[in-house]
Formats: sequence, C-alpha cells, structure tokens
Amino acid sequence: MHYQFKFDKILNLKEREKDEALSIYHEAVKKFEAAAEKLYDLLKKKEDMEAYQSSRLVAGLPVQEIRHHQLFLGNLDKTIDYYQKMVINTRKQMSFFQEKLMEKNIEVKKYEKIKEKDFHHFREEIKYTEGKQMDDISIQQFMNRGS
Repeated sequence: MHYQFKFDKILNLKEREKDEALSIYHEAVKKFEAAAEKLYDLLKKKEDMEAYQSSRLVAGLPVQEIRHHQLFLGNLDKTIDYYQKMVINTRKQMSFFQEKLMEKNIEVKKYEKIKEKDFHHFREEIKYTEGKQMDDISIQQFMNRGS
C-alpha cells in the first residue's frame, strides 16, 4: 500500500510561498544593510570632516575655507537625514517581511504536523490490517489441519 498525503499539493504550495517569503526577506535585509552602511560611512565622513576643521581652526583658517566646509557639512547633514529616513524605512520593511516569513513558516509547520499525524494513522491502519490478515491466515491453517 502506498502512502499519499491528501494535502500534499497544498503543503508544496505553502513551502514555495515560504521560500519566496524567505527570498524577499533576505532582499530586505540586504537593502537595510546597504542603507545602514551608507549612513555609517556618511556619519564617519562628517566626524572626520569636523575633526579636520577643528584642527585647521587652531592653526588658522581662511574665511572662504570655513564657508566651504560649512556648506559641505550642511549638504552632508541633508544627505545624512535622507539616509536616516531610508534606514528607518528599510528596517520597517525588513520587520514586515520577517513577520510574513514567520507566518508562512507557521503554516508550513501546521501542514507538516498534519502530514506526520496522518502518516502515523496510515501506519497504524496498515499494522491493524496486517494483523487481521495474519489472524485470518492462522484461522485458515488451523481449520485446514482440523479437516
């Protein structure tokens, strides 16, 4: 007797959906990491620029160069603000896709548990049927001896 899970197609579909959700989640993680890394680089650049400007101010710095540095830092601050928002958005997306992945994982686990219980029931039924057949064979052999 061959075992066939009645919800096998649904289980396969749920597994594909889970794999797809995993792929989307990994893509969201990559986007988050890229945005966070860019933000880190910009913050490091700003810190380095401010340290450079401070050291130059001690030695004396022309006004034109001070204006240039202030303009550059202003633009850098705008870029940092943009990437901070991007990091927040990509983190939200990553969390959203993580929740979706967990939901898909739970669905797959439910169907796997159903399959496990169904297979266990199938095996018990086979054991029962085999036992019954063995009893029938034993009765027939006993009856044949008695004849």
